[in-house]
Amino acid sequence: MRRPRAGFLPLLVVVVAVSGGCVADGPPPRVWAASVCSALNPWREEIATLTTRAQQQTPTSTTPQQAKENLVRMLEGARDASEKARGRIADAGVPEVDDGDAIADGVTGSLAKVRDAYGRAGEAMRALSTDDASAFYSSVSSVMTTLQREYDASALDTSELRSTELQQAFGEVPECL
Repeated sequence: MRRPRAGFLPLLVVVVAVSGGCVADGPPPRVWAASVCSALNPWREEIATLTTRAQQQTPTSTTPQQAKENLVRMLEGARDASEKARGRIADAGVPEVDDGDAIADGVTGSLAKVRDAYGRAGEAMRALSTDDASAFYSSVSSVMTTLQREYDASALDTSELRSTELQQAFGEVPECL
């Protein structure tokens, strides 16, 4: 089983690269960056823990049903962790930088897509039949490939957005180092 990337660094690079138009009335860049990293750090750790646990348990599972239960638990846990991180970043507000609304919406939107990808994968995994072990494991591979494709597609497009203030903040606040 291929391990889905935790996505922390790509998401952080996305956040650092963003900005452009009007200034929002929200937290200063350093405060917002600290809030974002404080939300993403435990998320990344939880995704890594869930993935490692599933990788350790699945090969030792004696039945496809046990493997299915482990994988569903991992995917649902990743979905829930993604939603928790998305909510914490939404609660951080809109950074006081040019185009802060687009930045905040982009980051929370990206995490919502990650959450939804894990959710769909969990639903697909739950629906798999375990009657035929070979067919089950083949279907698991297909579900995980789809998850990886959707996960990769969740990245925020930053081609039009830049923020020197946020780049500096993410490079300076202890939560992000």
